[in-house]
Amino acid sequence: MDNVLTIVCSTVGELSNQRVEQICKNFTVFGAEIGNPIWLSDNTACDIPFNNLSIEDANKAGRDSLAFAPIDILAQTQKNRKKKLLIADMDSTIIQGETLDDMAELAGIGPQIAEITARAMNGEILFSDALRERIAMFNGLSASFLDQAANNLVLTSGAETLVRTMAAQGAYTALVSGGFKFFTERVARQVGFDFNKGNEIEIINNRFSGNIVEPITTKTTKQEILKTLAQEQKIEMVETLAVGDGANDLPMLHTAGLGIAYRAKPVVVAQVRARVEHTDLTTLLYYQGYKQSEFSQP
Repeated sequence: MDNVLTIVCSTVGELSNQRVEQICKNFTVFGAEIGNPIWLSDNTACDIPFNNLSIEDANKAGRDSLAFAPIDILAQTQKNRKKKLLIADMDSTIIQGETLDDMAELAGIGPQIAEITARAMNGEILFSDALRERIAMFNGLSASFLDQAANNLVLTSGAETLVRTMAAQGAYTALVSGGFKFFTERVARQVGFDFNKGNEIEIINNRFSGNIVEPITTKTTKQEILKTLAQEQKIEMVETLAVGDGANDLPMLHTAGLGIAYRAKPVVVAQVRARVEHTDLTTLLYYQGYKQSEFSQP
């Protein structure tokens, strides 16, 4: 079979054989030829191989079958399914929450910063302008808020399993963020990324100056790093996977062989076909055809 639909349930063990059979029946109504389902994780994640149905129609048929069930699906071709390069956003993707917002809460300026962050992630204002505006609000505050925020970092469920499994299979992994290198270095080390890139905030006498060290890591930077790493690692673009949640991730999501919107902002969901809305980051492994038995556990 040339194509495959992957189904992943948000609650372990709740994907029934009956639901999978119903999806298969819906596919045949569209004229598809269906192969035998392949369970990637018992009653949790399943592949349905198929032919004679477009990827677009397959996604529609799958979603129609699921109605509003908390299940993620993706139809794609089988060729080049396992990716050789992973590039990931950090805030609200590999880690929970936004590090700059967390720093602002500690500094007592949370609401002002969060409002600008939300507008930037929804694409309402330029990311670089939003970042400069937010950092200016930290002028004169203690740089110790970086350490405090770092101590409170929480990884997204499945993040370490995703990165370590792909690395164990020979993939190159990169963490690229519009946030700060102070955090990307720590998260990359903890999770196992090969490469990390983030912005640098200027600190003078252990206090924030209110400035960013230029140049700023932007949506264009993320896209350029994806292209550069693929070229350096001699990896075809179709063999790359990108994941992110905000408007500044869109160029790299559109450029990668498989760009996945993870619990993303509406502006991203509207523009990206591959999505994870209900499950965790291990779904990116299932989407590549990995079985749970192949996962590298933290």
